[in-house]
Amino acid sequence: MAKDARGPRTPGHKVSRPPPAPSALPDSERISLVRLLAAFLKIGSIGFGGGMAVIALMEREFVQKRKLLSAEEFLHGVGLGQILGSFAVNAAFFIGYRLFGAVGGILSASAFLVPSLALVTALSHFYFRYHSIPALQGAVLGLGPVVIALILDAAWVLGRPVLRSPVAVCIAVGALAAGALKANTVWVILAAGTVGLLLPHARRPRPGTPSGPSARTLAAIAIPAAIGPLSLLATTAMTFLKMGLVFFGGGFALVPVLHHRLVTELRWLNPREFLDGVAISNLTPGPIAVLATFAGYHVAGVAGALVATAALMAPAMGLMWVMSGQYQRYRGDPRAERFLAGVNPAVTGLILSAAVLLEGSAIGSWRGWILCGASLLLLRKFRWHPAFVLAIGSVAGYAGMLP
Repeated sequence: MAKDARGPRTPGHKVSRPPPAPSALPDSERISLVRLLAAFLKIGSIGFGGGMAVIALMEREFVQKRKLLSAEEFLHGVGLGQILGSFAVNAAFFIGYRLFGAVGGILSASAFLVPSLALVTALSHFYFRYHSIPALQGAVLGLGPVVIALILDAAWVLGRPVLRSPVAVCIAVGALAAGALKANTVWVILAAGTVGLLLPHARRPRPGTPSGPSARTLAAIAIPAAIGPLSLLATTAMTFLKMGLVFFGGGFALVPVLHHRLVTELRWLNPREFLDGVAISNLTPGPIAVLATFAGYHVAGVAGALVATAALMAPAMGLMWVMSGQYQRYRGDPRAERFLAGVNPAVTGLILSAAVLLEGSAIGSWRGWILCGASLLLLRKFRWHPAFVLAIGSVAGYAGMLP
């Protein structure tokens, strides 16, 4: 009878060893799609301030906490997302695509938008029924200093690994100045990438990053024709689809486009309703692009809100689909690396410029500065979750401590 492997062995006797236990998988391979979508739902629920404030939350969740992407790759996603549409939604798509392919990108962007879309739809219902805005301004007022702290925290984390040369610092400072002067971010990104192309850039090893599966077929985006009048929904879809094609610059760049089309040309909203719609979109988390949800609800109810939002986002989602699919292919190309080496510090500068632009309206007094400093300390030193810090700011604003 053969001896048990654990018994004594004679010299020269070979015992088959069991294969070594596989090493623990990194978070980027262990996270499930459901957990990823839950994280985006959470960010969409607490992402007050829009734009760079939401980018700060994403960076904290997926780069610092979960380590699903490197800081470099996250910066690339933010830079690509600046071209067309809401860059916060685009960044969500990029992260989802990198981890779970096209389906992950679409679902991640959708999960991020769901809380804002649901809240704007509910507020729109009450507004058009009672013609008043819920008294939420006091609570929202206290969020401003916390948002500035979140933006500064993200700029610090993302800027440390890329601002390591005088050229990178100059690019960041130039982007900061351009952003503070409200220059078009698309041109800032392109200019920074061009500078990167003109400079030598040493290639360096990068940790492997899982690439999401490619989509085999392009899913058709269908208008929910069975809900509501077909002609009205079709008109709504075409109207917002056209505006999505010229949605350059993100954020408030969309406001004059929507005003001209919805108030001046189509007269779907009067000036007072449009201003109240801007106010409602600012009272909710997520991007200001949910102003389309407000207008769509007024035109065709819940179905109109969904169609208007989807149509406005569709062009940017299509562009991000293409760029995210080609990202892994061209990422190792020397020219692409030099271009992105110029983009990275520019994105850091643009993040800082957002804090400069928002400071005047977000921090109105010395008490606001104290709240901002305390929030930054809690975020950076004590690693508090942003939701708790935002809650403190909201309570302070509701209690009348600000401005």
